[in-house]
Amino acid sequence: MTGRQEEGRSSVPETTGTSGIPGTATTGTARTTERGATVWLTGLPSAGKTTIANALADRLRAEGHRVEVLDGDEIREFLSAGLGFSREDRHTNVQRIGFVAELLASNGVKALVPVIAPYADSREAVRKRHQSEGTGYLEVHVATPVEVCSVRDVKGLYAKQAAGEISGLTGVDDPYEAPDSPDLRIESHTQSVPESAAALHALLTERGLA
Repeated sequence: MTGRQEEGRSSVPETTGTSGIPGTATTGTARTTERGATVWLTGLPSAGKTTIANALADRLRAEGHRVEVLDGDEIREFLSAGLGFSREDRHTNVQRIGFVAELLASNGVKALVPVIAPYADSREAVRKRHQSEGTGYLEVHVATPVEVCSVRDVKGLYAKQAAGEISGLTGVDDPYEAPDSPDLRIESHTQSVPESAAALHALLTERGLA
């Protein structure tokens, strides 16, 4: 498959701790009390995951939080180059993203991850990694129906799949296992982006993460 389904990235200001390593929040830094967390937004291609993540990131930054939006395409290029799109390779890719997200979150960053992660066992493994490290983790299902996603078709993937140019499109001719019990389910096709971001921000506040 040549088309890709994950999207979006925003930058986070670097901080340097007493270790001298950029991006770490160690003793003596300004935000040692900042509680990080990973927010994983799962959903079909063109569900609106990245748009919501970026809107939430803007609000959190305005409030003084350190935020990073992890981009699935960039992870594929720089961290998971060489992986294909078999179930095993998709699982490996998700675990790598989960590792990076947990590392950021454990150092006081809000790691927003708008990545499809189509398999429930892969997502559960990421959650368990966070739990084992005592790091906050929220799973958010952006539950936009495939009929709506195919009309939005942000990257033209649905059109390419329909034309026979690509195969293995999640939710069409490759499986997507929707979460049974996410921390939050957002129906982005029935509300605005600000409303969706606000609902997610309210959840973070409720959990003591914002």
